Amino acid sequence: MSLTHPVDRPLTIVRLANFVSPSSGGLRTALRELGAGYAAAGHRPVLVVPGPEPGDRETGQGRVITLPAPVLPGTGGYRVLTGRRRLARLLRELAPDRLEVSDRTTLRWTGEWARRAGVRAVMVAHESADGVLRTWGVPGAVAREAADRLNARTADAYTRVVCTTEYAEREFLRIGARNVVRAPLGVDLRRWHPASRHPGERARYARADERLLVLCSRLSVEKRPGTALDALQALLRQGERAVLVVAGEGPLRERLRRRAARDALPVVLLGHVADRARLAALLAAADVCLAPGPAETFGLAALKAMACGTPVVAGASSALPEVIGPAGATARDDGEAFAAGVRRLLAVPEPARRAAARARAEGFGRDAAVRGFLAAHDAAWSVRAR
Repeated sequence: MSLTHPVDRPLTIVRLANFVSPSSGGLRTALRELGAGYAAAGHRPVLVVPGPEPGDRETGQGRVITLPAPVLPGTGGYRVLTGRRRLARLLRELAPDRLEVSDRTTLRWTGEWARRAGVRAVMVAHESADGVLRTWGVPGAVAREAADRLNARTADAYTRVVCTTEYAEREFLRIGARNVVRAPLGVDLRRWHPASRHPGERARYARADERLLVLCSRLSVEKRPGTALDALQALLRQGERAVLVVAGEGPLRERLRRRAARDALPVVLLGHVADRARLAALLAAADVCLAPGPAETFGLAALKAMACGTPVVAGASSALPEVIGPAGATARDDGEAFAAGVRRLLAVPEPARRAAARARAEGFGRDAAVRGFLAAHDAAWSVRAR
């Protein structure tokens, strides 16, 4: 869906995002990859995020402005942009040609600001609203009704809503939204590559006769990290030798640590792994990556693992079955089913399963993502070349 022909000049694309922290994963990755792609295409990306102190710097993803913002209690360090007047003043100063927003709750007012300013604005649906509500324990019918109200207001407020998968798009189509477009996310396939694998990294965590499982996720309720421990426990009961390494931070970390100690589970909690080369080495070393989040609308961590040649077991109720395709396994949202998925993947000869994972990931490179998002902005793919 395109309202106009792509604008063939450099555009200032201002991006606003909440719930970003130094230890956040998927959203931070998506913002970084898209910003770098916009800059490479010749546009002027500006990212505005909350942080502990003010900042303004030029980076590989363009200009990054940090506004001081409070920590949201109970979220494990997430901050939220507050003060509409301050943010509106900054937007006027930045004079965006396009606005891209990654928070359909506290920042939805920016859609009306953009309309008054004559700026095309896009909301990126990075999560399933009713899916997240259900993971928080809200009954299905109530969650759906609340999500429909939220999504209707979101669709009305913005020029377009970008969904990264059919799964994410579905909840907007059911309310009859007509301004929804689909654009996949993607990763740098050169950085996330099977060549990152080396024996020393694997030996750090597992013996030769053990299976190395990895969970790369924020440790929060909606991500269901406990399912990975359930799967490990099921595999051990079935006589499988396995170790689970968890890369990620979040409010559930201490609970997971206590459970692993109580049940004598071979679990290594690394916390947030900021070094991307180290994370790539870990993902490439693993036999299987677990992605249990039931409300995931894309799953960039799983895509990174596949790009490194590691197959994924994903929750069947999420969008990940769309992303992993036949290169992985899907499972019900419980440990026994995830353990069965792991065993199905391990039954495939290692060279074949690793090659299939990499081949699938190659359909989700960064360039494809950038093209899709620029099309949603009616922005040319490359203004330098012209």
